[in-house]
Amino acid sequence: MSTVRVLAGTKKGLFVLTSDGKRQKWKISGPHFAGWEIYHAKGSPIDPKRIYVSQTSGWFGQIIQRSDDGGETWHQPGTPPGTPTTTPDGMPMGESNKFVYDNAAAPLTTHMHYDGTAKPWEFKRVWHVEPSLTDPDKVYAGVEDAALFVTTDGGQTWNERAGLRGHGTGPNWQPGAGGMGLHTVLLDRNNPGRIYIAISAAGAFRSDDDGQTWRPINKGLTSKYLPDPAPEVGHCVHRIAMHPDKPDTLFMQLHWNVMRSDNGGDLWKKVSGNLPTDFGFPIDVHAHEPETIYVVPIESDSLHYPPEGKLRVFRSRKGGNEWEPLTKGLPQKDCYVNVLREAMSVDTLDDCGVYFGTTGGQVYCSPNGGKTWEAIASNLPAVLSVEAQIIGGKSPVRQTGRRKSVAASAKGRKAKASKKTVARKKK
Repeated sequence: MSTVRVLAGTKKGLFVLTSDGKRQKWKISGPHFAGWEIYHAKGSPIDPKRIYVSQTSGWFGQIIQRSDDGGETWHQPGTPPGTPTTTPDGMPMGESNKFVYDNAAAPLTTHMHYDGTAKPWEFKRVWHVEPSLTDPDKVYAGVEDAALFVTTDGGQTWNERAGLRGHGTGPNWQPGAGGMGLHTVLLDRNNPGRIYIAISAAGAFRSDDDGQTWRPINKGLTSKYLPDPAPEVGHCVHRIAMHPDKPDTLFMQLHWNVMRSDNGGDLWKKVSGNLPTDFGFPIDVHAHEPETIYVVPIESDSLHYPPEGKLRVFRSRKGGNEWEPLTKGLPQKDCYVNVLREAMSVDTLDDCGVYFGTTGGQVYCSPNGGKTWEAIASNLPAVLSVEAQIIGGKSPVRQTGRRKSVAASAKGRKAKASKKTVARKKK
């Protein structure tokens, strides 16, 4: 039977939640790396035992951790075996922790600060790790200050894809309230060179050559708090989601507004529809239904809690505009938590599971696409990220709607054959 693994990165360490395919009883291990902020953790889609973790601290800096046995043991891949992993002062060591910007070209030297002045790029932390779809040793890392790095040796060394910052608009990027982080990396399995990324607060960008060159994809986005509400760059994109069967269709949670593009980001349109508020952070897509999407509306960019104190996930089965609240099992009064941008995920079992974590330390699971919810972890530190993955059984790479279509077709053929047999008997 398949095992479901949920990696929950929190303000005080990593927690690993596991269950069988029924998703009724859960085991929790952790905290791994206790006391450290785990911005993101994710397993390789082709080798689920390989897990990459971004471990960060305002005091001690950034560490990349790797497990080759599903989280039983961990190591810093840039540190030679048998050597210390920290200095006598507690600072991290190892090549895996060295993220060095390529400042050879003039456009790469500065970005815009909050007050509009020029500020040099300064590495702070890794916001997102995205393992390759084909090679467990290749991983993309989105960092703050915003840039994209890649390793091809399992995290031992990292090199910047400098074309992103150097394509021309980099000097005009500014940080959002939480910093200038590259937080979303989407890979297109049908087009191996295509990568989508999002930066708060610069916008969305696309590469068609594995990150060598880039262009902004923000046409149709509007940000009412900017002097020019529709600039080429400068939008505070909170999250982008994509279904692998429809890689040209993207869904976005903008600072305000839920957006949709059907042409790879060339043009966006608003699909907030009847949401109680169109501010929020996470957005995700059902594993088998490319037009079914999930968001968690939050009161405003200053309050950061659910409207009316009711924790509600909203689902659209039509790719936006028409939304329904999914509340069974979620607190519907006196709930004032937030759900952050990386804190929602889906699994790939036939009955798609949906997961999200809160700043109150809960991790919720719906084993039936949002119909019902249950807290599978409580009283954790504030949850920063959630990643669900299927281990064993069906392929761990996100399955598509084609599997259900094939099953439905087979069922239909059997039904037709049965009807023909009955008809012949009647004759």
